[in-house]
Amino acid sequence: MTHADPLELRTDVLVAGGGPAGAWAALRAADAGADVVLVDKGWCGASGATAAAGTGVWYVEPDPAARETAMASREGLGGYLADRGWMTRVLDETYAGMNELADRARYPFPRDDAGREVRRGVQGPEYMRRMRTLVRRAGVRILDHSPLTELLTAADGTVAGAAGTRRQEGVDYRVRAGAVVLATGGCAFASGALGCDVDTGDGALAAVEVGAHLSGMEFSNAYAIAAAHGSVTKTAYYSYATFYRADGSVLEGAGSTRGRSVIARTLLTEPVLCRLDHAGPVEQAAMRRGQPNFFLPFDRAGIDPFHDLFPVTLIAEGTVRGTGGIALESPHCDTGVPGLYAAGDAASREYICGGFTGGGSHNAAWALSSGSWAGRAAAAHALAGPRPVPTAGAGTVGTGRTAARDVVAAVQAEVLPYDKNLMRHADRLRPALDRLDAVWDSVREGLDGGSWRVREAAAMTAVARWMYTAALAREESRGMHKREDRPGSDPAWQHRLEVGGLDAVWTRSAAAIGAAA
Repeated sequence: MTHADPLELRTDVLVAGGGPAGAWAALRAADAGADVVLVDKGWCGASGATAAAGTGVWYVEPDPAARETAMASREGLGGYLADRGWMTRVLDETYAGMNELADRARYPFPRDDAGREVRRGVQGPEYMRRMRTLVRRAGVRILDHSPLTELLTAADGTVAGAAGTRRQEGVDYRVRAGAVVLATGGCAFASGALGCDVDTGDGALAAVEVGAHLSGMEFSNAYAIAAAHGSVTKTAYYSYATFYRADGSVLEGAGSTRGRSVIARTLLTEPVLCRLDHAGPVEQAAMRRGQPNFFLPFDRAGIDPFHDLFPVTLIAEGTVRGTGGIALESPHCDTGVPGLYAAGDAASREYICGGFTGGGSHNAAWALSSGSWAGRAAAAHALAGPRPVPTAGAGTVGTGRTAARDVVAAVQAEVLPYDKNLMRHADRLRPALDRLDAVWDSVREGLDGGSWRVREAAAMTAVARWMYTAALAREESRGMHKREDRPGSDPAWQHRLEVGGLDAVWTRSAAAIGAAA
């Protein structure tokens, strides 16, 4: 921490995170009459996975048949762990929110041949630029480049604000608040995925430090296909691809939705090549309009991805594209800790995706919806009574001689390799978890490297331990969690798995989900 006098603020609602979930939370809280402060590790409107690219949105007209198809389409992929009640609420909130984005923010949705606006996707930079404008117009105070480093609690354990660092000013801050919304994103373990540099699991660590727990952490081994020379992880475009071995033969079984494990196994011993050769002229033009940044690395390298072969890789996206995160206690997105709410990728998305990634569209809908619910609920909580008085910070990591960058490298060595995280086996998971436990011990002894970098390293370590503990506890294969030593799904495991704890990590079974139709 810095040595200058900290910036001291008071507010009704503090929102941590400036992506879509944080922006919607701040907007809804302000609309409800609350005074709101938003802090972001980066620059609200430009940092995070959404701001870096375009994304689909799970936007479905309120037609019963269309809604039924939308909900049923991914239940099997998710291992039947999703909840129809949550799905219905997300579809309703997303439909209303996208329409509001068109009316209130004048978002320029494209039009179809009949002249009707198509609201099933957004261009991330424009979307987040307009969301920042809405948030500022609502009177929200934004602290950019101000990562949260710990939550503040009152004597009774109620969350009463947060502390952090203003990176560019070199000054710490303390915000006393009546409620806090964690919308800090997931954890991609600094893998290099585009826009995910701020996604290091900070919110999950802060939540567990005050008594919250997580759910779905075994479903956090998402890997996205990307060109080997780039960082853009828009895997949907690879549905138009054929994959090849280094000798030019077709790599059978490889694919974007199903078949990434085939690509991963092959990459362990040889390059995998690709060509988007199933996209015709119409699709090619639409793809360039829809995701122009997807093509920038190819254009700069002089590669035509529709005709030229190019090498691909798989980049870990962890809980950003996985479904694990902070468990929610009710539709209000409360965490079970008074005064603390969670939204977006910081929260579990099992409620609508089960155990398989929702990709961009479901995550975008979840960010809008959960952010809106959390913001409204946080405002109601904060305005209902006196603001709690902080008596202590909840941070559990001090400073010492262990370099934060060394901790990050040690964690990455356990969670990035395909044969440990994607192709799971107890014989590899247990030794990896043992090494991560040892890393956590060094974290607890103290880290060196600046307060917010320390928190990033500690959070990545904690998330990795929760992830592998849950992966070992779920002794079956379901959703994206594939155990080579436990192939096939077991009906006895059709329930969610909760995980928590810091020094002693624990797991427990949540209520069983209804039997598959």
